[in-house]
Amino acid sequence: MKAMLLRNPAPVETNPLEYVNVETPSPRSEEVLIKISKCGVCRTDLHIVEGELPPPRLPLIPGHQVIGRIVEVGDAVEGVVPGELVGVPWLYYACGECRYCKRGLENLCDKALFTGYSVNGGYAEYMVAHYRFIHKIPGGLSELEAAPLMCAGAVGYRSLRLTGLVGSDGVLGLFGYGSAAHLMLQTARKLGLRVYVFTSSPWKIEHALKNGAEWAGRTVDEPPSKLDAAIVYAPASQVFVEALRKVDKGGRVVLGEIYMTPIERLEYRLLWEEREVKTVANVTRRDVSEFLQLAVKHGIKPEVKAFKLEEANEALKELKHGRSLGQIVLDVS
Repeated sequence: MKAMLLRNPAPVETNPLEYVNVETPSPRSEEVLIKISKCGVCRTDLHIVEGELPPPRLPLIPGHQVIGRIVEVGDAVEGVVPGELVGVPWLYYACGECRYCKRGLENLCDKALFTGYSVNGGYAEYMVAHYRFIHKIPGGLSELEAAPLMCAGAVGYRSLRLTGLVGSDGVLGLFGYGSAAHLMLQTARKLGLRVYVFTSSPWKIEHALKNGAEWAGRTVDEPPSKLDAAIVYAPASQVFVEALRKVDKGGRVVLGEIYMTPIERLEYRLLWEEREVKTVANVTRRDVSEFLQLAVKHGIKPEVKAFKLEEANEALKELKHGRSLGQIVLDVS
């Protein structure tokens, strides 16, 4: 099969992904073989490819927002059959037995495996996946639209839930306006929240206002009122500090990135008065399934730009340099 292979992490400007022929994998007893049609390109992929998030194995096929059809199943697989359209998210496997899994925190499982990081992912024509950790794609979503929902949507939704604002009419601040923030702006508005967007890009400010933000401005600008909670999607520590400055007493800042630049200085007065900081680590199956249903119910959809599989390096360059919202998908088919 064709695949984009990472042998050694390096800046994307050097085209570190190689378009190669590799052996098509075969499913084991609890696995399915998926013929991939689409794979979203995520900022986590960029961190892996460039070495900010060193992969535990090399060579590696990245990609964890995978959409495709099952073509073969292992002998112990139940509940799915060849021909079904499914998605594979970042969480590839969790043990189900450790103290985290038993508390509903399978995203923190000590034995967790992650798609396109611990195991080969979706920048390829085929992949294998554990049948308990794939998701049937509901009607009402095209394959192209479904791909970014597997991570940008699911991680974004987990971040939104962790703010504690769902079910209220509070003020939510979104810091960084890329793939996840664009989807969560739509979601938060549908759930009745007021949303302010903070971004350094003038065209993104305009886009956010057109898509339902009550207010949008630069990261350093003062919003009309204090925030009840904030989600930081930018991997820059100075953005986190700005978010903390803008959150009201008793508010919470949720960090939705897997990587962030070092926090050089944080004054205690920004945390005082019972402000909280919480990070998001991975996703659970609940996050993915709930958000897929929510997206169908409320018509929440990404704005996708498609690239061919062999153009994965170019797609990552576009993501890195902020020339799009980040809802980039490799059209493998």
